[in-house]
Amino acid sequence: MRRLIAWNVMTLDGYFEGPEPWSLDFHSLIFGPEVQALSDAQLRDAGLLLFGRRTFTGMAGYWPTAEDEGDTARQMNSLPKAVISNTLERADWNNSTLLKGDGVELVRGLKAEAGRSIYVFGSAELLGSLLPHGLVDEYRLCIAPVLLGRGNPLFKTADARIGLELREARGCSNGGVLLTYAPRT
Repeated sequence: MRRLIAWNVMTLDGYFEGPEPWSLDFHSLIFGPEVQALSDAQLRDAGLLLFGRRTFTGMAGYWPTAEDEGDTARQMNSLPKAVISNTLERADWNNSTLLKGDGVELVRGLKAEAGRSIYVFGSAELLGSLLPHGLVDEYRLCIAPVLLGRGNPLFKTADARIGLELREARGCSNGGVLLTYAPRT
């Protein structure tokens, strides 16, 4: 069974995106050797990158022409990717598959396959639909040392509380904090 790992950068006040779509300038505050090493390790471990429609569209618009991103761009463009969307007509980014239907059931099927880990980057709406069903095995967060005051929250309102267990916490040289949580069993 494959593991599903959610990776996101978020502000101290809980936003993974600023008030405008794709306002991610706070990512530059945390990018450094620790985050680069984690990113490289995650891409080596990934068997599939999974996205919701909005994040897929943004990533597909950025990575194919990304400059100065080195091996990260090569990995992002070559790894198998899937987008869960009932509104997209096609997924044109290299090595991408469009999945239509119930996201929860689609993810259950992906997790049941043999293979390396599934990573969800961004995709807060998709994550919000998966959380109540216990489909996320691990949350990896990098907290940026900034308060935005407003934006798009990473964790959407939920009907039930989800207990988490801290697996790792480490500071970055630039003031960010890398956190790893797993659902409490």
